[in-house]
Amino acid sequence: MQNKRGISQVFSSLSTQSQRPSSEELALRPATVFDVFEASEVLLASITQLCQLDHRDDPHLLAQWCANKTPEDIRGWILADEGPTLAVSQGKVLGVGLATAQAKISLLYAAPWGQGCGVGRALLQHLEAGLVTQGHTEAHLTATQSGLDFYLSQGWQRSGAATNCFGLPGQPMCKRLQVPL
Repeated sequence: MQNKRGISQVFSSLSTQSQRPSSEELALRPATVFDVFEASEVLLASITQLCQLDHRDDPHLLAQWCANKTPEDIRGWILADEGPTLAVSQGKVLGVGLATAQAKISLLYAAPWGQGCGVGRALLQHLEAGLVTQGHTEAHLTATQSGLDFYLSQGWQRSGAATNCFGLPGQPMCKRLQVPL
């Protein structure tokens, strides 16, 4: 009987862990060198599982896109004071975002296990607010086909002809940032 109870407790905790957090449970914080493996896992899972519209499961395109998303690369960004921001819930990284000093959103990825609970929106709003704090009034990014509708829904606008990034089409976008009065 004790084994059965132990097994049911394990399965009970697994089903609890798989519940999606609400946006109120998200904490946004800078990544540290202790986060590089989990951040890399989120980036790679998001690209491979949520961006099929872009890479079409082409191993060559995936390899190019994922090449600079390793723990070593992320550690380098952190040590160069260009580290990403993480969306975390219950100790688990659910999203990774990065804005450059040139007001470009260069990373914005939600983990498949965190999709649909406001991770992308929370990270994007946080990055935009950080750019406003730095004195920027406009931000830029290049959207994938998978992310285009999301950015349009967040007030971003197309700002030019499609470009090529990692062998994938990308849509340049910009947004006027709201400066608080």
